[in-house]
Amino acid sequence: MDSKEVLTPQDVKELAPLYEDVVLALKQVYDPEIPVNIYDLGLVYELHINKEHEVYIKMTFTAPNCPMADEVLADVQHSVEDTPGVKRCEIELVFDPVWDQSMLSDEARVALGWDPEF
Repeated sequence: MDSKEVLTPQDVKELAPLYEDVVLALKQVYDPEIPVNIYDLGLVYELHINKEHEVYIKMTFTAPNCPMADEVLADVQHSVEDTPGVKRCEIELVFDPVWDQSMLSDEARVALGWDPEF
């Protein structure tokens, strides 16, 4: 899959609803140890959708030795591929940069009872 394909402004406009649907699909997948979805946790580093509606995701985990890694990756794969309009999904698991709490969205901070301003 060519995740570096250059999209025209028209392509971006046409793919925007699918992009939003994929983000919603990612928000259905939760970290097994933290009650927050992987998207708001900041575990998704890159999300690309090409003209053929193939999705490329570069993501990480909160810890490299996550015992539920295979299950979370399978959940991501199924959730994204079950999104209407998606032809396939490729996931690249990376650990650089290392995940840290600064990657949490404001929604995640609120869900965890933290001040979103810090």
